[in-house]
This record gives sequence, structure tokens and C-alpha cells, in this order.
Amino acid sequence: MFLYSLLKMLGLPSEDLSDSTHLLDSDINIRNNNDLRVYFVPFRWWKDAQDSTSGGSDGKKGVLYTATPGTSYAGPMKLINNIFNSDLAFNLRKEEDSLHSGETGEVSVSGRDYALVHGEMWLQALKWHSDVKVAAKCGKGFSAAEDDMADVYPLQLRLTIPRETNSLGVKISKKDNTAELFRRACKIFSIDSEQLRIWDFSGQTTLYFLCERSRFLKDCQRQLDLEIVLELQVYGLSDSMKCRELKKYEVLAQHPANGSSGASVLINGCNGTANSNSIWAAASTFGRSGEPCSLGLTGLQNLGNTCFMNSAIQCLVHTPMMVDYFLGDFGSEVNHDNPLGMNGEIASAFGDLLRRLWAPGATPVSPRTFKSKLARFAPQFNGFNQHDSQELLAFLLDGLHEDLNRVKNKPYVEVKDVEGRQDKELADEYWQNHLARNDSIIVDVCQGQFKSTLVCPECKKVSATFDPFMYLSLPLPSTTLRTMTVTVISTDGTSQPSPITVTVTKCGKFEDLIQALSAASSLGADETLLVAEIYNNRIIRYLEEPSDSLSLIRDDDRLVAYRLIKDIDKAPTVVFMHHQMEEQYIHGKLVSSWKTVGIPLVARLSNVVTGSEIRGIYLKLLNPFQTLAEKVLDDRDTSETAATEDIDQKELELSLVSNGFEKSPDANGVVSPSEAELQFYVTDEKGIVKESPIVMGEAVPAVGVSGRLHVLASWPKNYVKKYETQLLSSLPQIFKSCFLAKRPQESVSLYKCLEAFLMEEPLGPEDMWYCPGCKEQRQASKKLDLWRLPEILVIHLKRFSYNRFLKNKLETYVDFPIDNLDLSNYIGFKNGDLSNRYMLYAVSNHYGSMGGGHYTAFVHHGGGRWYEFDDSHVYPIGPEKIKTSAAYLLFYRRVVE
Repeated sequence: MFLYSLLKMLGLPSEDLSDSTHLLDSDINIRNNNDLRVYFVPFRWWKDAQDSTSGGSDGKKGVLYTATPGTSYAGPMKLINNIFNSDLAFNLRKEEDSLHSGETGEVSVSGRDYALVHGEMWLQALKWHSDVKVAAKCGKGFSAAEDDMADVYPLQLRLTIPRETNSLGVKISKKDNTAELFRRACKIFSIDSEQLRIWDFSGQTTLYFLCERSRFLKDCQRQLDLEIVLELQVYGLSDSMKCRELKKYEVLAQHPANGSSGASVLINGCNGTANSNSIWAAASTFGRSGEPCSLGLTGLQNLGNTCFMNSAIQCLVHTPMMVDYFLGDFGSEVNHDNPLGMNGEIASAFGDLLRRLWAPGATPVSPRTFKSKLARFAPQFNGFNQHDSQELLAFLLDGLHEDLNRVKNKPYVEVKDVEGRQDKELADEYWQNHLARNDSIIVDVCQGQFKSTLVCPECKKVSATFDPFMYLSLPLPSTTLRTMTVTVISTDGTSQPSPITVTVTKCGKFEDLIQALSAASSLGADETLLVAEIYNNRIIRYLEEPSDSLSLIRDDDRLVAYRLIKDIDKAPTVVFMHHQMEEQYIHGKLVSSWKTVGIPLVARLSNVVTGSEIRGIYLKLLNPFQTLAEKVLDDRDTSETAATEDIDQKELELSLVSNGFEKSPDANGVVSPSEAELQFYVTDEKGIVKESPIVMGEAVPAVGVSGRLHVLASWPKNYVKKYETQLLSSLPQIFKSCFLAKRPQESVSLYKCLEAFLMEEPLGPEDMWYCPGCKEQRQASKKLDLWRLPEILVIHLKRFSYNRFLKNKLETYVDFPIDNLDLSNYIGFKNGDLSNRYMLYAVSNHYGSMGGGHYTAFVHHGGGRWYEFDDSHVYPIGPEKIKTSAAYLLFYRRVVE
């Protein structure tokens, strides 16, 4: 550190060294030593910023110096004309009776008053002036050519302490500076024509007078001729010191119509105040290369698949209140003792990265240091794999909160009894309890409050809690709905199985599926549906509980809905499973075995049933699959004469006999296989055990308590060819993903996404709630409401879906408001002092698929201009390009009304 090294050079012993350093730190009030540079700026420029940001009442303390000729000073013109003279020398005399704050001091008309400030102070002042200039451009400000500000350039000075201890000797040598910079210095520090005054607000000169207090002063005298090199960063001073432009700038700062401090100006299309807390747009300036650039318009280098990180960071570092906070004195709030934090390292690394991105004339910044800190505390982000920008944002916001938590010792808090209390009282208590343990800039800016309501489905007990949130994760409507395909089978033998596809709410219940299927299949008033899941040609479960969640049904399941007459007398049902002989070679030998095939068939039974009735019901159910007989019958014209019909009937009988069928249909009108070759057995639910054969004409064993009789029909080999066995076995999945087919792009409003998020839904079986009324675990219904909104609202659009087999991205186009997101209709508690309207200022975009996508960011950067941040590249874009199907994270700020 320069100041610390200076004390050593002055020969102070260790005890005075530490004491002097302590005094200096309290004098200078430097709490962040990352930037030790000293900036030399016009005093008027500095004072305008100070008067605005501090109200003129608590400005930074400074020391006034007046320039007087030095021993080797020969006048400015002589030095300029004599290129062989390499020294410019003068003294700075400390004015002991000067006003220490410089608030009421007169500033010379020629602008011959300057200020010394450290890097943090300069950056804050620069930002304020940038804001004012952008505000002026929205109104009656300068043109772009007149509004350009001068470059920042370094100038080296050699300082000595003359015997007169209240002054400093200053020498500017051509050896230390280029000819151009030396020429500029001669113009700046010319003291022949007018008085030159310098206000030191950085405190850097204070150490030069500490020897005066030291008892080792005599020992230091021999070192007073020692020169200390100090590099100034000169800002705001062009070659000719354009007083004309300076006066214009002073007029801008003094006239409320043009955006003076505290004046009402039009910023980003809304009324604001021209100070660092309300205006954050950047003004144009010149970088060190001389090319136009702008504060904050700096890219981030891609270190290898780090576009996800770059996108999220650019959105955060352009969050208005975060910029003001991290450009200010945030170091004093770093909590190094929080066991939930990261020893302040994430906050410090982020703050340093933000300052580098907001430095004037900055080139693309490498976030390598920040990424290494990130990987250290979040190993999931280690390496160079692609990640989710929302996951990074969630971790970063939580990490910044814990690192900057102002609460050092978190108290234990417990919510009082909630019975009979008003929502507002209860919400305020929850919020105060939260603030008692969590108090940071993240809480101030990004956190809101939910109202969560649970209702017991049995006793209707209502429980309400109020929980904080950092962002909203909104589902897209295409993810809130579910497409399901179910095969509907008649039980009267009149129609073939029919796959029906319906759309239901993903978080819905089984009764929602039944209603959708009933409407799609035109179910009669006297009919009902029995839905079952089929696996390995067997029914493995019945879906009969209306309140069951649809989440219990997977996409690769296969469901059948049997159309049955409504069970008025609770008649039992019969479930038929089909066996056929299968031959296969095992160890070179042909082996025959029975195999279950096809879809089980279901029908109603009477209370007492015989084997013949079982056979008749079964053959009736098979009727839709007898394609040969149906073709013969369908080819007949029903309008033919009775004689013609008799001839046709004989032909049909001859055809059936030749194909192994009986000569005539049975009493039910069904053409059936030979009785002797089709056997029936009573079996178990899985169709494995043949318990007893069913004999024609004899009573079938009584149906058990399950109300279902399971029958196994064994078919010989030659009968398989007589039926559409493929139709009998065809059963589609609930939902089959199509990898190659491209769906048409969907469109939805952001408000619809919010409504889907706030919609009441049942808890899943894995999230059962313990009802205090029933004293049991219940599958309660849950409802969320927005109760308290944050200053900065981050909205996460849930584009990515995951299951056991597939990761998918939804390309749904979300129509989100840019200038006016009005949440008045969605907020539970109306606070008249706060607006419920928001403006968009940043978007994190994701292009491509899950495996090989790319992230960018859109940022609103003042004056109505939008910019795209694509890693290192930054360029302006039109507002019409902001809304795309790639939008992933939306950043809104509250509109002040």
C-alpha cells in the first residue's frame, strides 16, 4: 500500500507506524483498498455530485491547498517553449483556516479549482454525472458531439516535504511523463495568470504532515529531500480547458429544467430524480483508446461454456440498486462470521467484478477470479460444463445475502398462535421475524412474500403461512396441461377398441380424466367408465379413486377405459384373459407353452351364472374382432328380398363351415368358434393359475369379495388366424414423445403463466400435510398468493422439463410486458404507498436445446436504449427484438408513481 510504504520511507518506528496508519484510516475513511488510485478532477464537477448525493450537509471532508511558485518554477510559457527544460515545480501550501468541506467556498469562474479523490469517490461522482447527462439528452441537453467528456490519463508527480511543514513540494518531470502529457500538465498547473487551488478529499496528503506530530521529527529531517512518486489519474481536463463547455455543464447542473440534483426529470419514460439512487443510466464518454464507450457497457470473456454465468451476471450488475450498493461502501457490511455465508468472499468477488465492468473505457473483463470463488463454494459449477443460468442466479443471490447479512447473531423466533388472527397482522409478524434473522441488500431489493394456504380435504381445516421468496418460477401453460391417450373398449360387442386423446390439467385429479374421457367418447347417461392399467396383458391396478392425483399415471403407462352399464345393483364383473399356444426352440428342441396375449376384456355378470353364459359373454365381446364374418355380413344389402337373404344365408353358412365355424350364429347372434376347442378356466388376478375348468351348463363358482370373476380363455393354435389379434393387442401409451416432429410454436401471456402458478392444486402423495384438525397426514390442496412485492422482481420461466428418460425444452413464446407489468390484480395486500407496476430492464436468454444451447442477455441501459450482451460482445438492439421465445429470466424494477 502506497500510504503504508510512505510512512516507512519517512522513518517512523513500528509503533508510530501502526498508530499513524490507524489515524489515517479514520481520517480518509477508505474501507475498500482495491483501488488506491488518486483522481485529479475539476472541483465544480466533484462538488455538484456531492451536493446531489449527500444533500450538501454531510460532504466528504477535504483539505485546501493553494499553489505558489516553486524554486525551479520558470513560468508556464517558458516551459512550454523550451522543450529541453524537463521540470515543472511549484508548492502546495496548506490553508489551515480553510473550510474543510468546501461547501460554501467560492469557485473561480475560470475553473481553476480542482479536487483530489480516490477511486471509489470518483466512480460514484462519474456515475451521477452520467445519469444527469442522459437525463438531459431526453430533454434539452447537448448534442452528442458537445456531450463527450475528456479521457482519463495518468500523470506522475514527485512530492517532497520542504522545511515549511505546512506545504508540499510538487515537481512534474518530462522524464516521468510523455511530451504530450507534460504539455497538458503545464497548462493545468499554470499559476502565473490566476490562482490555482486544490482540494484533497482523498486524504492522501495527510501522511506528509504526520512527521510534525512525531517525536522523531529531527531524525526525519535528513530524509525530507526524499521524493515520493505519486501517479494521478487526470479526468475531465481537455487540452484547451474548454471553459465554454464547462460553463454549459455548470448551467446544466444548476438549472432544474435540465436535470439538476433533486430535480424531476424524465428517465426511461417515467418520472425520476436525478440522483444516484433513482437514475442509473450511463452517459457516453471516451475510453483510453479514444474510441467511444459507455459506463457499464463492458462484456465478459467466455472462459469455456460460461455463457450461462455471463448472462446472469450482466443482468445483476445492471440492477439499479445493486450498482449503487456495490459502487459504494459495501465492504463495511460484509459478514465474515456468518456460518451460512462464504466468509464474504463471494460478495467481495462479485463487488470487484461489478466495479471492473463499470470502469470507464474497460475492455472485456475475464471473470476467472469470480468463477474460481464460485466453484470453491458451489462445486456443481466447477469445470467447464454448461449449466442453468437460473440455478447460478439462485445460488448467487442466496450467497450474496448471507455474505452481506447485517444480522450477526440470529435470534430464535417462533410464530404465535394463528387462530382467529387477521392476515395482515399475521403477515407482518412473519415478515418481522424474517427480518430479525435476515437483513441485507438482497432482502431490501429482491425479496417479497407469499401467502400459502392449505386446506384439508376431510375436515376442511385451513392453515395459512407467509413465506419469503427471492424470485417467481412460473410454469408455462404447455407444462400445466397434459395430453393423455386412453383406449376405450365397449362391453357390448358393438365396436372395436378406440384410442382417445384428451387434455387435462397436469396437477389435476383422476376425476378430471374421467370427465374428459366421458365427453370425448360421448358416454351415455346410463354408462360409466372403469379405468385400468394394463401391463404384460394383465390388469395390474384399477383407477377408481376420484381424488387420486394424475401424477400417479406415467407417460409410458397403458390405460384402458371399459364402457359399462352403471352398476345399480352392484352386479359383479367378469375379467377375461386370453391364452394361446406358443412354440419356441429351447436348446434345439421345439417346446410348446401357453402365453397370455391381448387386452383383457370386461363385462357385467348376473348374480348366478353358468359356464354357457360365460362362453356367450366372451364370444360376444370377441365379436368386433371377427373380421371375416363381419366382411361377409357387411357386404350384404339389407334392402334385398327375403328369398335373396335366404340364399345369402346359406352361402354364408357354407363359407363359415369351410373355415371351421359352426353353421349358424348362437342365440346372441354371434358366430363363434367350435365349443369343443375353446376352454375356460377360473384363474387368479394375474391369469397364471388355472384353478378349475368351467363346464358348460354348470354353475360357475361364486364371485369373491372383490366383486370380480377372473376367467382364462385358452385358444388352440388354429383359432388365432380367425381374429384380428393385432387389434386385440394394440394398446398405445399415455403419451409418446416425438423426438423428430417439430411442434408449432405456442404463444402465451405472462399473466397466464402467473395465473397458472397461483392456481390451487393438490399436494402430491410424497408431500402429504399433517392436518392439525384430523391429526393425520392428508393430501391437502395448496394455494399461493402474492402478498408483498419486492423492488426488483425476478421471474423465471420454467422452460426445462425433466423425467426419467427425457430432458426437454419448451420453445413457447411468452408475451411479457416491457413498460408496464401491472400486478395489482394479483397482490393479496394492497399497500397504497407502493406501486404494483414494474418495468423490464434485463432479460437472460437461452437459445438452442438442452444439450448445446447458448445464453445471452438484453439490458436496458438508459435513454431508452437496449443492448445485447453476448459474452465479450456488446451492441445496441431495437426494443422490438426484446421479446423472443428464448426469454428465460425476466428482471423487472418497480415503477415509482
